[in-house]
Amino acid sequence: MSFSQSLLRSRGNGIASVSFSELLFDLIYVFAVTQISHYLLHHLTWLGFLQSAVIWFAMWMAWQHTTWMTNWFDPNTRKIRIFLFILMLIGLIIAAAIPDAFGDRGLIFALCYVVTQIGRSGIILFMLGKKHHLTKNYTRILIWFFISAVFWIVGALEEDFIRLILWTIAVLSDYIAPMHGFYLPILGRSDSSKEWTIEGHHLTERCQLFVIIAFGETILMTGASLSELEVWTLPVVAAALLSAVSSLAMWWVYFDTSSEVGAEKIQKVDDPGMLGLKYHAVHVVLVGALIMSAVGDELTVNHPLGYISLAAIFVIIVGPVIYLVSNIAYKWLTCHIIAKSHIVGIIALLLIIPFSPYLNLLIINALSVFVFVAISIYEMMNPNVE
Repeated sequence: MSFSQSLLRSRGNGIASVSFSELLFDLIYVFAVTQISHYLLHHLTWLGFLQSAVIWFAMWMAWQHTTWMTNWFDPNTRKIRIFLFILMLIGLIIAAAIPDAFGDRGLIFALCYVVTQIGRSGIILFMLGKKHHLTKNYTRILIWFFISAVFWIVGALEEDFIRLILWTIAVLSDYIAPMHGFYLPILGRSDSSKEWTIEGHHLTERCQLFVIIAFGETILMTGASLSELEVWTLPVVAAALLSAVSSLAMWWVYFDTSSEVGAEKIQKVDDPGMLGLKYHAVHVVLVGALIMSAVGDELTVNHPLGYISLAAIFVIIVGPVIYLVSNIAYKWLTCHIIAKSHIVGIIALLLIIPFSPYLNLLIINALSVFVFVAISIYEMMNPNVE
């Protein structure tokens, strides 16, 4: 058995499960999600939203490529486990730098991100050797990360808006490249049906666990906000309870009807790699919407009787709308069904916006929660009808 073969996961011997080392690795991203949501809360402007989005998409891409790595390589082997922990330590620095990524710690954030992406791809390429079927794929990935690294590093040396533009280009590069098979002149493109030989159950379970991380953040932010308030008034307690009910209802919308179908779908299709890529694309938006909703919950708990601003509308109403749109895409991708209840829910949420200047945060949040509870009850009563 070759060096690389001894580190790869066994295929065909049952369902690949998520390892304890992967769960430990995810704790870094619990921290990162918290950092991003707090950053957005304290920079609740269009510029702050764009900055938060760039950081979030970068963090997801770092997590996604590590997830694909542990889908192919066995994290229970000592070498892969140590490698995973090294990535975890670098990830800790990246997450810690998030609050000042568009300030004095931009270069630290960019350098650590680049080291993570290039370092992971380079070491995997070394472990694979020259003859493995994944070698060409990882060669293309490595070159593309070198291309995006230019924009990350140069952007870190610039200020404010220029940094945002260059980092946006870097993020787009990291996301567009896999959509086209990491195409490069001479090297061509990766064949997703032959080279992206993923194990469906592992991939879907990793995404579902990340969704739970995001739900945990919404609950943590609500609880933290409530605990920090010196006086617990009835509106404050009501806002906290509504936020918790909202998290439960949103959880139900995702997990009750189709969350397990994804694994079966990826296992059965002819091109599981491309479906897995689309699966990740849906989830980066879905989890991002949950981060926005967590910010909306914290705003409501802190100022339940306050009147709404345009920024508050964006996180309290538009965040849940994006979440429902992502779920529609997810259910179509996995089940080929159109979730009509979600479409009705989106319309109901959008109808709240014209009346929002006349309502306080507590009432608006209550209306949003009512929409999700109604969707959950409808789907519970009609499990075969969307």
